[in-house]
Amino acid sequence: MSTTLCQVMGFLVASLGVTGTIMATAMDMWSTQDLYDNPVTAVFQYQGLWRSCVRQSSGFTECRPYFTILGLPAMFQAVRALMIVGIVLGILGLLVCIFALKCIRIGTMEDSAKANMTLTSGIMFIIAGLCAITGVSVFANMLVTNFWMSTTNMYQGMQNVQNRYTFGSALFVGWVAGGLALVGGIMMCLACRGLIPEESRYKAVSYNASGRNISYRTGPYKGYEPDTKTRKGPGYEEAPRSEDGRRSYPSKYDYV
Repeated sequence: MSTTLCQVMGFLVASLGVTGTIMATAMDMWSTQDLYDNPVTAVFQYQGLWRSCVRQSSGFTECRPYFTILGLPAMFQAVRALMIVGIVLGILGLLVCIFALKCIRIGTMEDSAKANMTLTSGIMFIIAGLCAITGVSVFANMLVTNFWMSTTNMYQGMQNVQNRYTFGSALFVGWVAGGLALVGGIMMCLACRGLIPEESRYKAVSYNASGRNISYRTGPYKGYEPDTKTRKGPGYEEAPRSEDGRRSYPSKYDYV
């Protein structure tokens, strides 16, 4: 897979993920009323992150936003924050990725700058996908806990105390969108490696002598020749030779 194709595919997949995250955050069906024990009802209730809705059998739907923030559970507010952070990072990643595409040439931008921008957008997409998946998973955990608590109360004879809620369609949209954003970010990080310009690992290094410049001269090789001659200087007298050819040197008694 070429670098340009990997980069474009990562951009498209991440765009779908960010769009799905925005849609999941704005949807009202994060939790829907469980109709397992009562399939025929005149009122159907479902809730989202921003408002709760009631749909009657006549087709009339009435939604009421949450007018307070302090009255909501802390985990509910944490889910809101995670989804908003994921959307903001995803949008910023898309803006950076547009200018980092290799098929789009802007001025004299070098490939190294595009590689850094591609890596930055990929990291943003990965964090945005993780935020979306984490937010949806935390909300799903809240639903599971409340569902089993409501089921326990029902078996204890308190059937009309509260309604049970199950997973809504927004949760599945959020999981898929977060996964797409995560995959798109990974593809952008992989495309970054192909945009880095290749540089030689080994560079020529010149070595200079730290001392004075010394020139060496080479001469022809003459082989080994025994030094049969001795240098003669002032004050040097050659010792007389004996009959067998050996040199005889004066002893200390000769100078007396």
